[in-house]
Amino acid sequence: MQLIDIGVNLTNPSFADKHQAIVERAEAAGVVQMMVTGTSLAGSEHALELCLQLDESAQRLFSTAGVHPHDASHWSTDSNRQLRALLEQPRVRAVGECGLDFNRDFSPRPQQEKALEEQLALAVELQMPVFLHERDASERLLAILKDFRDRLPAAVVHCFTGERAALFAYLDLDLHIGITGWICDERRGTHLHPLVSSIPQGRLMLESDAPYLLPRSLRPKPKSGRNEPAFLTEVLREVALHRNESAEQLAAHSTAAARAFFNLPAII
Repeated sequence: MQLIDIGVNLTNPSFADKHQAIVERAEAAGVVQMMVTGTSLAGSEHALELCLQLDESAQRLFSTAGVHPHDASHWSTDSNRQLRALLEQPRVRAVGECGLDFNRDFSPRPQQEKALEEQLALAVELQMPVFLHERDASERLLAILKDFRDRLPAAVVHCFTGERAALFAYLDLDLHIGITGWICDERRGTHLHPLVSSIPQGRLMLESDAPYLLPRSLRPKPKSGRNEPAFLTEVLREVALHRNESAEQLAAHSTAAARAFFNLPAII
């Protein structure tokens, strides 16, 4: 059984000096490929460096490159140039993490929208998929995406935590959906239980979002309190339960979807 983790924040400082062990534990758990998330220009460069350092085979670790809405206030013409150069690297497979965050508003909303639109334009130009972040901003994100969707090869709303209306609006736009350990959280994730069965095969992908979102249903819990890709099997278990699928069935179609989305090599 093979799994692909489409969102790992391997550049997070809490993972410093632990990268090799994390990758080895992931592979032992059946997570055969990982997408290392870039959330800023410097972070995207670091994500690419980790892929090159930790996976000389160029088969298992790939990255995204983008500017998260939290960092959108720093977006400039030079940011566009730097990001384009990163996106032209072979190991970088998607534009992002980019999007809108109207929950924390760390960057002014007009600047979030400008940075998103310019990154979507790059994705159209380079014909690359997009790794999207959205928090409390689904209506505005949908409005912006509608102007680009016909020209984008694909886009995934990563770490989907929204309600039914937002999910169906995203599916109507032919977007992919990323599900994390949020679904394992009995305090705030139970609304996802009936929703995940509505995501068609081929549009559903799984992610750890490590080191964040440690599945609360995981037993035993790691002493560090950190999530890591090896624990994606718990997300698989929970999502499979609520889709009335076996873990093997879900692993097969979610992995195939991720491999196609990011154009990843087959692992034999």
